[in-house]
Amino acid sequence: MRVRLPADPGGVWGTVRDHLVDRFQGAIGAGRVDAMLGAGRFVGVDGVLSGGEAYAAGRYVWFHRDFAPEVPVPFEVGIIHRDERIVIADKPHFLATTPRGRHITETALARLRRDLRLPALQPAHRLDRLTAGLALFVVRPEDRGAYQKLFGERRVRKEYEAVAPYDGAVALPVTVRSRIVKERGVPAAREEAGAPNAESRIELVERRGGLGRYRLLPATGRTHQLRVHMNGLGLPIRHDPVYPVVTDPAPDDFRAPLQLLARILEFTDPADGRVRRFESRLRLADWADGPID
Repeated sequence: MRVRLPADPGGVWGTVRDHLVDRFQGAIGAGRVDAMLGAGRFVGVDGVLSGGEAYAAGRYVWFHRDFAPEVPVPFEVGIIHRDERIVIADKPHFLATTPRGRHITETALARLRRDLRLPALQPAHRLDRLTAGLALFVVRPEDRGAYQKLFGERRVRKEYEAVAPYDGAVALPVTVRSRIVKERGVPAAREEAGAPNAESRIELVERRGGLGRYRLLPATGRTHQLRVHMNGLGLPIRHDPVYPVVTDPAPDDFRAPLQLLARILEFTDPADGRVRRFESRLRLADWADGPID
């Protein structure tokens, strides 16, 4: 993490330590700041800082954050494809794609950077933490824009699979178009009146008793889009902790994964013009094991 020392017209901070303590004692305490200084955890352009250096506005200071302990996600990240430009990963349920909120080290990006020894690896798009399946990562920073553009311009065919209740009164296939709004800090997105910004095609693939296996084809990529649209049809995806009712499963409870899988990615590679098609090797447990009616 990098911080820039601000202006100090009142001369409050005589030393770098004075400012660091003032700035961070509310979060970690003055003792912890001193311990980090003693361990050489604060670094300036000329090397390790002792804290006794005279305060100078505009000086840059770097340090590594201490991360809160995270619950390990006990599932592996599969590799479907790897070449000099891209990595196609098979992300398990419960593992975030990228660092966000309380998920920092337990993310697909952090694991892949470490395990594949690709420190510059970056995602071209993001898959929800609770959703399993295919995610595309870019090996070289200079290639990232071209692959992000594929997703931004909707030139990637994405096919999902879901297990949800079966209801013969719901006419399928159907294309759902609605306006979805997701507010920061609010778990559930909502549909509201206005011009549609989300579109999904929903198809029933097969039925077993009271459950169905569905093919979901999103034309857009709004947050929670498929989950919102399935719930709006009265077919909430099995084990969804947000739709139709927000619940709060324990962070170490991996017994009931959301039955949603990003199964297929298909696109024309911007690097060489080849048509690429990748399919997940994962299977939804409630269907593979035989769902309960």
